[in-house]
Amino acid sequence: MESWVVSVFGSLGTILSFLQYVSPVPTFYRIVKNKSTEEFESLPYICTVLNSALWTYYGIIKPDYFVSAVNGFGAALEAIYVLLFIKYAPPKKKAKTATMASILNIGVVGAAILVTYFGVHGQLRTQVVGLICLTPMVAMYASPLAVLETVITTKSVEYMPFGLSFVLFVTGGVWTVYAILVHDYFLGVPNGIGFLFGAIQLIVYCIYRNHKGSHGPSLQASIEEGTTQDPLLRHQNQPET
Repeated sequence: MESWVVSVFGSLGTILSFLQYVSPVPTFYRIVKNKSTEEFESLPYICTVLNSALWTYYGIIKPDYFVSAVNGFGAALEAIYVLLFIKYAPPKKKAKTATMASILNIGVVGAAILVTYFGVHGQLRTQVVGLICLTPMVAMYASPLAVLETVITTKSVEYMPFGLSFVLFVTGGVWTVYAILVHDYFLGVPNGIGFLFGAIQLIVYCIYRNHKGSHGPSLQASIEEGTTQDPLLRHQNQPET
């Protein structure tokens, strides 16, 4: 295969991955502005940090500049998202998010790097790290599915960001083609699965995007109007005297 074709798909995959990593910016702008994580889930961002950190390591030891560069950027940006989520989440969700992030993003990543760096050598190290990377990448692509229950129950896509689902769908497809071109099936298999998961998310979004939801106005709108039934949220929305 011509090297320029590989470069084109590698560059396109890098650009799309960059868009994937910045796509949650509007969500976190809303979180910071409202000082609340509302009904958003932290799992997609925690899984993405895990996935990006491991693929950065894989791209370094293989080596593959496209893989290491974009995933290094992604790991740093997604870590910022997780920290913001912890900052603005209510106590119970804050503790849960901090615990999961510590276990997955620090414990698992650190253990994987230490064990493979000191315990495995040569080409075998690349293969072992590639195998390790499979699970978190599938988890990253599948994590937005966690909100599907909420979407189906409320018949509302308010807490299912379209941008993230769409970018995951397209990115999975492009990286699958790139993986086929460079004969890297560690990269191809999870991205192929991600392409499928992204398609499922988009189908669900299309089904419910025109529904107004079964619970009337959004939670934040209820808070701002003072109509929420939660006395704590009503209190939080009162102006300071």
